[in-house]
Amino acid sequence: MNPSRILIVDDEPIARENLEFILRKEGYDTVAVESGMEAFQELEKGEFDLVLTDLRMRQIDGMQVLERTKELYPDTEIIVITGYATVTSAVEAMQKGAYHYLAKPYKNEEVRILVKKALEKRELRLEVQELKREVRSQKGFPLLIGKNARIEALRQTIAQIAPSDTNVLILGETGTGKELVAKAIHHLSPRADKRFLAINCGAFTEDLLANELFGHEKEAFTGARGIKKGLLEVAPGGTIFLDEIGDMPLSMQVKLLRVIQEKAMMRVGGTVEIPVDIRILAATNKDLRNEVERGAFRQDLYYRLNVVTLAVPPLVERRDDIPLLAQHFLRKFAQTQSKPVDQISKEVMDILMNYEFPGNVRELENILERAVTLCTGDTIEVRHLAPDLQQRQFQVTRRQRQEFLTLEDHEREYIDWVLNQVDGNKTRAAEILGIDRVSLWRKLKRFETG
Repeated sequence: MNPSRILIVDDEPIARENLEFILRKEGYDTVAVESGMEAFQELEKGEFDLVLTDLRMRQIDGMQVLERTKELYPDTEIIVITGYATVTSAVEAMQKGAYHYLAKPYKNEEVRILVKKALEKRELRLEVQELKREVRSQKGFPLLIGKNARIEALRQTIAQIAPSDTNVLILGETGTGKELVAKAIHHLSPRADKRFLAINCGAFTEDLLANELFGHEKEAFTGARGIKKGLLEVAPGGTIFLDEIGDMPLSMQVKLLRVIQEKAMMRVGGTVEIPVDIRILAATNKDLRNEVERGAFRQDLYYRLNVVTLAVPPLVERRDDIPLLAQHFLRKFAQTQSKPVDQISKEVMDILMNYEFPGNVRELENILERAVTLCTGDTIEVRHLAPDLQQRQFQVTRRQRQEFLTLEDHEREYIDWVLNQVDGNKTRAAEILGIDRVSLWRKLKRFETG
């Protein structure tokens, strides 16, 4: 990845050279000029990721540089720097699109942090714009979000197999998005204008599953007052997705095999075969080879379903997609809940990047839904996460340090950290720690006397 390009505009040589030295040391590609006119000329040559401009300059001032930059490149971030800070000028700069208003004198570390945050905001906004472009270009096509190589390969394979009528077996852990893959295949197939139906084979008893798939004739059993068409019959020309196929009873597997082989079915209690024109996509989180070997799954059905196999990777094997997915879910729930939440703090992202995600993408979605629900500002903070995830921040921080501590030191440090996170609220801290308030008070007294 190319280093970020930064334009520095300041008519004071010492200030300009100091900024250039700080930012080049951080690895940024910098261009420094001494006037607003020179800044205009550089902007005409090409786009910068960030512009740092002094406010007071002769002829063309920093506010004009700000306006011209936003006119040419709306996504470029701008930090306005001045030694004559006023509330009026600060408000004006922010209204015109400045990322921040920095008053002199400033600390070098303050500049480093500010520049890093401004560039992170720009990068995230560009990623969001790219996602929106993808959504618009797909015209309703289920979006498999991610830039990971395995997701890219999965998208390519889907595009290759979708036009055929081949049966597909989708493998993956719970929550990885197997149904989304099935919908993507359907939407890219010639059956896209027909119905897509999904059923979880593990959520029904054998009789209920047969009734859902095949339907029943009138008086086929007690309570059957009329004819009911099953899912295989109500979606002619469409696609049916059989989720958790590995949980389907053996007797039902025989009936499904017949549907695949004969392209026909009979309702429960029926005697007449009904033609079936439907594509079957199946998914499981089980190892069907092992299920076949132990006699829990029919080998002939396995081979019928397993014409093409797609493997959906777990989230821990595509961690580089976590920020993109998190931002997608943030926008989704902020919109549905009508909230102005549009940012995720670095601390929260660090926790997510170091979490194992046993529930995969579905768990990440649930985490963001809860966080947006609890958030009262515009940024998701650690306090908006579930207590077990809040503790992860401490664990992540500890992993970054190498010194060895006693068990009591670990306990003291963790309790201090939790209290700091909740602004000293002992009731809330005790709740997070999983102890009562009296026990927490005793521990704190022991630490004081120890």
